[in-house]
Amino acid sequence: MAVDIRGKLSPNETRGRGGEKAARARSDVRARCRRQGGDGHLEKHGGVRQRAEQLDRAAGRPPASGSSDRWWTHLATLRRAADEIANLGLTLGGVLNNAGIMPTTPAKSKQRWDSAFATNHLGPLAFTEALIPVLPDGANVVFIASAVEDPERKIAVQAGFRGSRFISAEAAARGEYAPGGSTHAGADAYATSKQGALATVFSLAREIPRLHFRAVEPGVNPGSNLARDMAAPIRVLSRVLAPVMVLMPYYSTPKRAAKVISTVLTDPSTATGIYYDENGKPMQASKQVSDPAYADWYVTESRELLATVPAGK
Repeated sequence: MAVDIRGKLSPNETRGRGGEKAARARSDVRARCRRQGGDGHLEKHGGVRQRAEQLDRAAGRPPASGSSDRWWTHLATLRRAADEIANLGLTLGGVLNNAGIMPTTPAKSKQRWDSAFATNHLGPLAFTEALIPVLPDGANVVFIASAVEDPERKIAVQAGFRGSRFISAEAAARGEYAPGGSTHAGADAYATSKQGALATVFSLAREIPRLHFRAVEPGVNPGSNLARDMAAPIRVLSRVLAPVMVLMPYYSTPKRAAKVISTVLTDPSTATGIYYDENGKPMQASKQVSDPAYADWYVTESRELLATVPAGK
């Protein structure tokens, strides 16, 4: 997650998207999520230490301390952070939801929800909706999506994905998906949760026209840390082959992805409800999530699930 306080936004380095370089050029304060579930802390850049420390405290941890609770799977932390940030009276330029994990073994959040669904979809949705009231008109809200949600995406099918298998928010939170899914561990959870990012962008763009909701498919990034749960030899091989694979269609690098995300995030146009590919060009999502009724239903289901968690839990 990146929250701007001077009208400039940048991606963070979560999932190895190259945000560190972008941040040096574009941002002054970033709230950043790292590791599975998103351990949150803030980067301080010159001249804004006091404001950074204010946001640090708002994020649920004192300045210069150890890791905080896992952001995206801990709703109390998310809600507290949003409330504290809102109460600081800062001008927020927008929000970037850059969380993304694909665990290959089952894991649960504090609420006993599937960790991928909680981290990739429920957490970012809850945090964004909590901040919406204080975002100024025209602010950009960007979600990192993935084309693996589309069962007709050839490269995704070749990689073993079978598209989103969404049944309901409660089912996804239990780690249950529609029949006919992938045989690869974690693939259905990842595809389903990332479809949630697209559903959120499409639905909120219609619901809240004063803000600009956008999604980015960063491309296949073998040099990123998304597959950290895979066997070490596979991770090493992916990084070694990354410079060659980037020449192939749909592939990218963390640095290139960071540039695309930065461009979409700082774009002053009124574009909203747009899904951008790894080259920053508008692309088509799956037929399923492109259906307004389906996207709205997905978000409604998610909101109802989030509403079952009392404040402070």
